[in-house]
Formats: sequence, structure tokens, C-alpha cells
Amino acid sequence: MILSKFYKNIFLVTLLSLVLTACATQKKAVGPDMQGDVYTGTDTVKYLADGVADRVFFATNESILTTRSRETLRKQAAWLRKNSDVNVVLEGHADERGTREYNLALGERRANAAKDYLMTYGISSNRISVISYGKERPVDSGSNPLSWSKNRRSVTVKAN
Repeated sequence: MILSKFYKNIFLVTLLSLVLTACATQKKAVGPDMQGDVYTGTDTVKYLADGVADRVFFATNESILTTRSRETLRKQAAWLRKNSDVNVVLEGHADERGTREYNLALGERRANAAKDYLMTYGISSNRISVISYGKERPVDSGSNPLSWSKNRRSVTVKAN
């Protein structure tokens, strides 16, 4: 009888452990500072000026600015207002997936989204040029979700 109770308890503990293990979920680590599908890490980011990142990132097939992208563009606009003699080029980029034509159009939409946002903060359209490189200039040549997220971007560079 006591032995039967002992085995019953071991069986229940084992069963409970298996159930809890099966229910446990594990976060999929895609890369540093991933926010959904948008890369927000700093290992790829360069700087337009001290403390002002030069690029913003986008979700797959999107040209909608994220909250973090809008924060970066507000800093860029503040810097551009203080440096009224500087003109910029907004480079639109896409990841390797999709056709050349599709990615060129997507890169242009991304660069124009950044341009429109800078203009809402008082930067004249005469100071901003837009160019799309589509998938032709990846910052990360890998073929995986982290690489793709780094390549879906708009980069602000000083015009010559």
C-alpha cells in the first residue's frame, strides 16, 4: 500500500513535469534589440552627427515609420535646423528578397517617408534629395532574418 502511494506520487510528479515542460515557450532570439521585425540595434548604425543616428529601419515590405524611427528623424530634423547650410540625401534600401524593380520602389517609398517626416519638422524639401538603391547596397550580405532587418532602412547622408 505504501509502495503503491510512493509510485503514484512519482508518476504524478513526472507527469506534471512533462506537462509543464511541454507548455513552456521559448523566445526566439533573432538578434540584438529586435523589435518585432525591425532592427533597432546599434552595431550597424552610423551617426549623422554626435548622438544623431543616420538611419531608420522598417518592417518587411513596409515604408511606415516606427516610433523609434520617428524619434531618430526628430533628432535629425533638430540637427538640420541648427545646420541650415547642410543638405542631405535620403537613401532608401530593401533586403534581398523580391524583384529588383519591387525593391527599388520600396526603397524610394522608405526614403520618401523619412523625407516627409523631416519636412513636417520644418526642413525644406529643397534641402532633401531622395534616391533608392533597393537591394543593391546591403549593409549585411547574410541571407537570414537579422541580415534582412539591417538592410531594410533609410540612411541620411550629407549631400556633396
